[in-house]
Amino acid sequence: MLCIILCVILVFVGASVAVTLIGDNANTKKAQSFAPVAVEDRLEPEKDADGNWSFTTDRPFKILQLTDVHIGGGWMSLKKDAMALNAVAAMVTAEKPDLVVVTGDVSYPVPFQAGTFNNKLGAKIFTALMEKLGVYWTLAFGNHDTEAYSYFSREALSTFYSDESLTHCLYQPGPDDVDGYGNQIIRIRNSQGFITQTLYLFDSHSYTDNDYFGILWKYDDIHENQIAWYKDAVQKTKAVNIALAKEKKLPAKAVVKERSLAFFHIPIEEQRTAWNEYAANGYKDTADAKFIYGTAGETGKIVYCGMHGNDLFETMLELGDTQGVFFGHDHDNNFSFDYKGIRLTYGMSVDYLAYPGIYKRGAQRGCTVITVMPDGTFDYHAENYYQAKYISMYEKEQVTMQEVTYAQGE
Repeated sequence: MLCIILCVILVFVGASVAVTLIGDNANTKKAQSFAPVAVEDRLEPEKDADGNWSFTTDRPFKILQLTDVHIGGGWMSLKKDAMALNAVAAMVTAEKPDLVVVTGDVSYPVPFQAGTFNNKLGAKIFTALMEKLGVYWTLAFGNHDTEAYSYFSREALSTFYSDESLTHCLYQPGPDDVDGYGNQIIRIRNSQGFITQTLYLFDSHSYTDNDYFGILWKYDDIHENQIAWYKDAVQKTKAVNIALAKEKKLPAKAVVKERSLAFFHIPIEEQRTAWNEYAANGYKDTADAKFIYGTAGETGKIVYCGMHGNDLFETMLELGDTQGVFFGHDHDNNFSFDYKGIRLTYGMSVDYLAYPGIYKRGAQRGCTVITVMPDGTFDYHAENYYQAKYISMYEKEQVTMQEVTYAQGE
């Protein structure tokens, strides 16, 4: 009897592996079936002397934020993975951005939903798509990209995304003496050489306080040495612009003011504070928390930020450099606040897999379009995927556009 049970288990495991490999190949082929994006006036990044990427332009620079793509890569998620590929391709193709920034959770290797522990399969499928689309892109890691039970570590995935064969992926592992992987700097310069905007990407890590499998929703925060890295980078950027003005013998008033945007996965506690202040005030603005747009579709705590907080937001206020922060993580939240002068914004999620029944719902699915102006200011807005302008190569699924759970402002 035991032999029969073992044989059944081996057959099931073998069949699952075989189906996963077949499905992986099928979705990789699907990813490669999309046409490259036709981008006029394409900007080509270059490496600065310090090894960071930079773009040079005097025109507006367009960033497309995607978040929580959640490609399972296993035999159980084949159909939903294909839906996610279709959605990403349609939005990137229509928007034609200069840069795509993914704020975490490309992979979703949760075995009872994906059918695999292999977190590199989702990464490979998504990378095949982005490289075929031919748009420059990078990512910050999310909590699901590397689970405690996943086959591949953060370091291993970091090595994968850093491979020189990926000609459009600008991902960099980041400094060795800073916690996490993928703490990156991407600069936008004008034709005079001044840095008009800096993009900071942070690894917001995963789980903490012995919640190894994430079942208690105890999320980590950005660490102190990451904040020190950010502060040092901001100060160096100021020094670069000042030195360049002196070199060009320009007056002090001609020095370009540096500005920046930050991208990571798990929201900071100030997003929760902003929401709570706004909700407690009858869904009306307060002195510090000014509602910009969006909806709060999560329940319970609404904002599932890190457990212990940090000084990142206070450091941003002190330096006066960062104008906006973009994150993901809470798939049914897509709201934006101006909190004490800094924009805190949830990106629209792509997820078809992680939340039960989310593939049937559509109001939360989309992208965020961010436009950086030549003077360093920026504009941004959310876009829902189920619009006519997002033409899919494969048929879009039928969804219910659910009603808003909470007030959207007065």
